[in-house]
Amino acid sequence: MKRRPLEFEIGEKAYVKVSPMKGVIRFGKNGKFNPRYLRKYISNPSHVLEIEPLVVEGNLNKELKYEEVPIRIVDTKKQVLRQRTIPYVKVQWSNHSEREATWELEEKMRKQYRYLFEEKIDSSFEDETLNKEGGM
Repeated sequence: MKRRPLEFEIGEKAYVKVSPMKGVIRFGKNGKFNPRYLRKYISNPSHVLEIEPLVVEGNLNKELKYEEVPIRIVDTKKQVLRQRTIPYVKVQWSNHSEREATWELEEKMRKQYRYLFEEKIDSSFEDETLNKEGGM
């Protein structure tokens, strides 16, 4: 199949068709731009999208990111190694369900998020006092 040579004037727009390379790209091999993928493009106003203002919902910052904050401790466990024991806590994070809770080092969580353990201490203290008084 023969193709005629393409010529463009300064200021003209062209549509470039790029297809992915087949196979595995080996070290040192670069893809090449071939002018046969160029076609003359006539501008069409229907191809232009109007920009609408973005409405941000939730607690996102200016970069459209949100900080994941732990909500509560779901479970605890101690991993026993040969010479030491490592305490872990299972943490439920904001914007995630309980099924997506993750195991984190207890020491790290105590340093960064003290309030999680303060609530747990208070509730266990109440349980102990109820047990002593015969409430349960």
